[in-house]
Order: sequence, then C-alpha cells, then structure tokens
Amino acid sequence: MRQDRAKKSHHVVAVAYDRLRTFEFGCVVEFFAVARPELNVDWYRFSVCTADKHRIQAVGGIIMEIEADLDLLATADTIIIPAWRDINEIPGERLLQSLRAAYRRGARICSICTGVFVLAAAGLLHGKSVTTHWHHARLLAQRYPDTLVLPAALYVDQGQIITSAGSAAGLDMLLHLVKTDYGHRVANSVAQRLVIPFHREGGQRQLTRTKVVEQGENRISALVDWLSGHLPLAHTVSSLAKRAMMSERTLQRHFQAAMGVPVMQWLALRRLDYAKELLGGDALSIAKIAEMSGHSSQATFRHHFRLHEHLSPTEYRRQARQKSPPAGSLSITQ
Repeated sequence: MRQDRAKKSHHVVAVAYDRLRTFEFGCVVEFFAVARPELNVDWYRFSVCTADKHRIQAVGGIIMEIEADLDLLATADTIIIPAWRDINEIPGERLLQSLRAAYRRGARICSICTGVFVLAAAGLLHGKSVTTHWHHARLLAQRYPDTLVLPAALYVDQGQIITSAGSAAGLDMLLHLVKTDYGHRVANSVAQRLVIPFHREGGQRQLTRTKVVEQGENRISALVDWLSGHLPLAHTVSSLAKRAMMSERTLQRHFQAAMGVPVMQWLALRRLDYAKELLGGDALSIAKIAEMSGHSSQATFRHHFRLHEHLSPTEYRRQARQKSPPAGSLSITQ
C-alpha cells in the first residue's frame, strides 16, 4: 500500500498506559515527535493515545495527561506498543480489539521489549517470527507455541508486524522504520543527530553468551572505532590483532563475543553499510564509492553488494533516490 504523503502525513501513534516505562516511550517520542526540518522531508505526524484513563502514572511517579483514547488507532498508519507493564497481565479487551482492527486494515504494528506480549494476546503473531527481551523469550515461546521466537535478534521485521528486543534495541527498530520509510540517507542523518549506531542490523545478538573481560572489551571498542574511520585500508586478522595488541585467536574470540560476528565479517558488513550511505548521494561514482568503502576493485564491490543486497549498486542508488523526494511529498511502502 503506497501513500501520497503530500496529501496525508504518515501517522505514528504510541499507546500509553498506567505504569508506563518512560525510557521505551521516550525513545518513540524522540524519533517521531521531534520536528526535523533539516532533513527536507515531510516528517511523521505523531500522537499518543491512552489504553487506560486519561490521567496515568508512569514508572517513577511521573503523571501524564493524555487526551486521545484508543479510537485514535483507527487513523494510525504505524502503531507502537512500548514495553508492557506486566507480562502476566492480559491487556484490556478494547486495546486488543483495536489492534486487531488496525491490523485488518493494514496498519503497521510494532512492539518494544515486552510489548510483544500485547500483540501475542491480540492474536497477531500466529505463524510469525518475533523477538523480545532475552529474559522473557522462553516464556513467550511457551505461551504462544505457534509463534517462532528469536531470542538473539535485536528486532524482527515481518512486514506488517515488527518486534524488538529489550529496551535500547527499540532504538534499532525505530531507526529501521525510518530507513524503510525514507531511505538510508535520511536514516543516517537521524542516527547522527541521536548519536546512535547506524549499522546495527536486526540479526545482531542482543546478548553475548561469552563474558568479555574489561581489558579485552576496551580494546575491541577502540578497534571498532578505529576501523570505522579507516575502512579504505587493507586489513587482515593478523594486522588487526597487532593493532589491538592481542593474538589472532584472542582477537577473534573477544570480537565475536562483543560484536556477535567475526571481525572480518563485521568489517565487510560495515563497508557495505558505508557504501550504501555514499550511494544515497549523487556526487560520487561507483568506482570512487568502492574505493572509499575499502573494496579492492569495482568488480569485488559489485559482487559483494549484490550478494548481500540482491541488487547492484546502481539499482540501489536508483531506489535510494526514489525514497528521498523533495520536501512536501513522500511515498511510503508498507
């Protein structure tokens, strides 16, 4: 379903309720309620509705006055459910019915952390892959055996249903929504303004299984920062191990534990992400982008790009231009 945003801005509605956790809710507000004129696009229209009474008390003793009720969900293009207050409490039937109705008419419905339990209670997750906070993943799978729970993922995009893991992973999902709606150029600008990583993908682990010692963790962090600024250089496991002052085996073990993937795989993905950022502009040739992103040749760049993105750099650039229209209009694919 495509929408002419010159006629109607994409309407994002967050649902609030008593005992609301303000971090997850605040992330949604920061992404969608703040005006961003510097992006030169018609930004989202944002609203909040209450699933309870109009005056609610959030965690920490914060009192919130919310004018709109669940009727507002009937006009939402995207609905976001922050972390649910109690995974053992069944949400109210009116909220569940409103979500079902929104789903039937094609609205995009997203959850952060334990908000997925609300979507599950509404019966929206049958046959779908989802994620939640790792601590609750097993319980979710036990309660809803017809749902495939991916406990390691940061977020899972199933098209109309998108779920994210614990708390801060909601930031990754929200940035993914912006990237889906507006393209990589705009999403990267938002990430820079919020000072959050642009390149964390949904498949990255939300929890490392191996404890990283403090010294090793600091060295990996320093190495990642250095690599991000030196992508065009030629790197090997040996050269990176020397830079991190570790043996190759120790580097591989600590990097895998800290980042969720081997060091050279992370580097390849980071180079591709940087190339996608560059492709969002018009000034650089494909050859120059291949060089700046650290690929040894245009042929190698094109091969790896097509392998991961399933289209050529030129095709990707063409699509990125289509997703970055002038101010006042934007088409969104949901």
